[in-house]
Amino acid sequence: MSQPSLKNQLFAEFVGTAALLCAVIGSGIMAVNLSGGNNGVALLANTLATVFALYVLIELLGPVSGAHFNPLVTLMVLFRTSKEAAGQQNPGQAASLFIAFQLLGAIAGAWLANAMFDLSVLQFSAKARGGWGQWLGEMVATAGLILVVLRAPAGKAAGLVACYIGAAYWFTSSTSFANPAAVMGRMFSDSFAGIAPGSALGFVAAQCVGALVGVALHRALGKPV
Repeated sequence: MSQPSLKNQLFAEFVGTAALLCAVIGSGIMAVNLSGGNNGVALLANTLATVFALYVLIELLGPVSGAHFNPLVTLMVLFRTSKEAAGQQNPGQAASLFIAFQLLGAIAGAWLANAMFDLSVLQFSAKARGGWGQWLGEMVATAGLILVVLRAPAGKAAGLVACYIGAAYWFTSSTSFANPAAVMGRMFSDSFAGIAPGSALGFVAAQCVGALVGVALHRALGKPV
């Protein structure tokens, strides 16, 4: 089977990231509408929708682009593959394009979720998130995600990634964004899943540190059998 073109890969990353953010934000809005103020029930509903959507999207679009939907996954995976697997002669250029389309997709997904629930399409979140506890939570969430991505056996990444993110929603203080594109999209919805723009930098910095920790753990564990 021939390698999908870079154009197809970029489109898959845009669509996949948009759909993921639409699921995260849209399910958060629906959960709040139906939970009667019970944040635990709302988070559970938000978690389940995210897990199901993430699994389906990875299975569906993985054969096209690898289903990164995350700039840190792109940086950790795309740079360690061959130039042919990156889709063109320059892996760095391919990575930059992947990230650009992921970020655009995240914004589009947030706007779509807002529109579906009759909210103002153009808005920013006022939900402040931050502090050492939540930053540490993002480091842990991202380190685990990168470790799972790098060590998942062939054909099992979708299930493992979805299950890990679902669990990390609950065992991390930050509810596991673990993705700079998710931070970008969530800034554009003043809803349950949102994050204020002023909180974004701290989350992304923590995610970057966590990604490096994940790579270090992968190397310390040695090559998967």
